[in-house]
Amino acid sequence: MKALLKPLTPLVLLAGMGLVSTAEASLISRLGGLAVYDTDRNITWLANANANGQMTWATANSWAAGLNIGGYTGWRLPTADPTCGANYNCTNSELGHLYYTEGGLTQGQNITSSAYLAQFFTNMQNNSYWSGTEFAPNPNWAWFLETYNGYQNDDVKSTSLYAWAVHSGDVGGGGSVPEPGIIGLMGIGALAWAGTSQKRRG
Repeated sequence: MKALLKPLTPLVLLAGMGLVSTAEASLISRLGGLAVYDTDRNITWLANANANGQMTWATANSWAAGLNIGGYTGWRLPTADPTCGANYNCTNSELGHLYYTEGGLTQGQNITSSAYLAQFFTNMQNNSYWSGTEFAPNPNWAWFLETYNGYQNDDVKSTSLYAWAVHSGDVGGGGSVPEPGIIGLMGIGALAWAGTSQKRRG
């Protein structure tokens, strides 16, 4: 048994490490390509970034809330970060995180210039996308992100902008933490336990 464990140990450890590294990927395709899970923010984006054209803020919210993607309801507009104000580099907003952190973009760049995002999303628009966050000083306004330059701004809700739906959690992935990483760690732990147990018997 000892002779068998020694050559297998490095192989199983490498396999476990491979599974863990898979779980560290920031964006993961879900629902057969219909959605994309962001492991950093634990949210799932609709893969089609322009599924319904330009809409007012109220219409955009209603559209997102009415979606049924792969049997999953409960979609919404992404949140903004009001504390960042009208500004660039608002990475605490969900759209800002997607643009700057996942997309690897800097202010002034078009979102379609991100080769990484283009692997997962279709119909991204170099325009403006509503957030679901209202502009507190004036309830008739709401925050949005200009995806042609990364600027978070606010506008009157009657303006027609694009909408990109998002869902809290890992839609279609079986949980908020991708399972391959857990399985890999469990495999490594089980192997270590088996080796220790074998040594005691020997």
